[in-house]
Amino acid sequence: MTDLPPLVDKIKSYNPDFNPQIVEAAIAFAKDKHEGQTRSSGEPYYTHPVAVAAILAEMKLDLGSILTAILHDTIEDTDATYDDLKDKFGSEVADLVDGVSKLTRIESKTVEGKQAENFRKLLLAMSEDIRVLLVKLADRLHNMRTIEGIKNPEKRRRIALETLEIYVPLAERIGVHKIKGELEDLAFSILNPEARESIAKRLAFLRAEGTDLVDDIIAELKKALEDVGIKAEISGREKTGYSIWKKMQRKNVAFEQLSDIMAFRIVVGTPEQCYAALGLIHSRYPSIPGRFKDYISTPKPNGYRSIHTTVMGPARQRIEIQIRTSEMHYQADMGVAAHWAYKQGSRPMVQDIKKYRWLRELLEILEQEQQPEDFWENTKLELFQEHVFAFSPKGDLIELPSGATPIDFAYAIHSDIGDRCVGAKINGRIAPLNSRLANGDQVDIITSKTQQPSPTWERFVVTGKARSHIRKFIRGQQRNEYVTLGKAMLQKIFRQEGYEFSEKGVSGILKQFKAEENDDIYARIGSGTLVARDAFKAIFPAHKTEIVKRPSVDMDQAVMVRPLSGSDAPMPIKGLIPGMAVHFARCCHPLPGDRIVGIVTTGKGVTIHTIDCETLETFADTPERWLDVSWGEGPDSPEAHVGRINITLQNEPGTLATLSTVIASNGGNITNLKITSRSIDFWQILVDVYVNDTKHLSNIIAALRATPIISSVERAKGQ
Repeated sequence: MTDLPPLVDKIKSYNPDFNPQIVEAAIAFAKDKHEGQTRSSGEPYYTHPVAVAAILAEMKLDLGSILTAILHDTIEDTDATYDDLKDKFGSEVADLVDGVSKLTRIESKTVEGKQAENFRKLLLAMSEDIRVLLVKLADRLHNMRTIEGIKNPEKRRRIALETLEIYVPLAERIGVHKIKGELEDLAFSILNPEARESIAKRLAFLRAEGTDLVDDIIAELKKALEDVGIKAEISGREKTGYSIWKKMQRKNVAFEQLSDIMAFRIVVGTPEQCYAALGLIHSRYPSIPGRFKDYISTPKPNGYRSIHTTVMGPARQRIEIQIRTSEMHYQADMGVAAHWAYKQGSRPMVQDIKKYRWLRELLEILEQEQQPEDFWENTKLELFQEHVFAFSPKGDLIELPSGATPIDFAYAIHSDIGDRCVGAKINGRIAPLNSRLANGDQVDIITSKTQQPSPTWERFVVTGKARSHIRKFIRGQQRNEYVTLGKAMLQKIFRQEGYEFSEKGVSGILKQFKAEENDDIYARIGSGTLVARDAFKAIFPAHKTEIVKRPSVDMDQAVMVRPLSGSDAPMPIKGLIPGMAVHFARCCHPLPGDRIVGIVTTGKGVTIHTIDCETLETFADTPERWLDVSWGEGPDSPEAHVGRINITLQNEPGTLATLSTVIASNGGNITNLKITSRSIDFWQILVDVYVNDTKHLSNIIAALRATPIISSVERAKGQ
């Protein structure tokens, strides 16, 4: 078997005691099962898993990982079963192969949905054993190395983009920088070959021009360290083409403006020597402000440890220096794979591998999300962002994405703390919940047992965990409101048609509408995805009804409806059910005092319009969606509503100040302002003002009309 000797030699180089017969058996099994299958390049398919195993052998991984690589496609692409693998190679290998396999793809309407669902499965599998991800990364690396065998250029681009969006961030998160760098470069060569070629040529030129300078810098640094008794290995490291291009894009600079193309790595014996070397370098060469990072005292989430600093080095060159021990250097290249590397007389500790907090948080998002696409979006939030480090009052370090807020911090501590958060202190001072945290901030979360997540939080949180918890709460809250509304709408049709409402009748149509319980039917009616009359017809298919062209009057109760805006003040509207999901139309901005009508709107519950709103024409053919409603008796502290006014005013200094003063002096509060037209002499603007009712808005309009600099004022509708 031609593939066996090179692979066996690689394994023997670090694990001389292993039995080569087990590897030979695995290759024979894979070759037999993949018989007749070929790759896009025309090679026999079994050569691919053997090559993946060779990549893992180069990383000195354990025998279980290597056997998994050889067998990783057998369950997915052949007639081999889990039991077959378990009988021949043991349960550990069978479990790993089962984890790597994609299993059965769930049917989805969109490609993105399929991609999200497959990634969801990968995450679940690697949560059991992170070696699943190591095999998957090696699998992707070999596929990218041989991607030219795929003739379809669009398919090559799709695979390269998926590599850059999914597998590169995952490789970075588990610290396997060796694989990450090569995956980036291979994907970059497919997605932007011109840019890669240009950067490669410039790097080659710099390399040729600066060889002597690099050698001089290494020699000077080495002598300086030896003079104080520190033995070190020093090497020059060139940044990858993709990282250079990404930095050029992020900072919007040309190649020539980058000052840290080259970095120098100092590898010493102990952590104490790392800090001694740092002190020596800073005493000899001026340091660049803001360019120092200590990842030894505060490691990165993937376990990366090193000291980074930038100085004006020998020959007055600005150079980046990384200082670490040999153990840290190995960890930096291999990441989590270092835990699984074969060590004589020792076994890797599975529980150590499972301590990755980011993985636990992705699993928590997985539990919260109902749709694969939502999970996909929130997972990207977790994987792609740079991070800041904040502290709890007890000194616990919490790592968060850049731009994180106290709400994100609260959810990072525990989901219950996030749900009950009412306020926060940042460095001892009360701060808004949408404040952005900075590195080193100490955050103290204030909670209340009666607090619930606010829908407005979703606008500013940045972590997937926080967003998924908030969305879960909103979904639950809206579902309850939709159930109440939908049931009331169905009961109303029953009364109109002369029937007594029956839960049993609704249960009889569950199978027809693919629902599990009556509440599912009510929720669909309340959200507008199912028409109440269609449900009624399904219950009484023989009933003949006369379509009512006008909405019937059914206002026998006045109730308090809470808008979904998050406000605690109740808004009284006659003709609705308590707790109903209510929104006020932005096309007409209805105010207490206006004649209004309710429209059941898909996904929103009931939307309130003024009776003369032009939008109502679009609902003329669906009278079953109309609800007769009116304003009830106002509470002692009226709810503020938005009134929109169209103003033409003179273009003079102080005009806007006068406008805001007149509105404020009449009890209004400007919430939004938009200039729709401007000329040398006049401006036309739309102003949204918080008011109590139509009378309040009329008073403000009258006051504005009496102001000399204002030419005209009208209530705006349909804008």
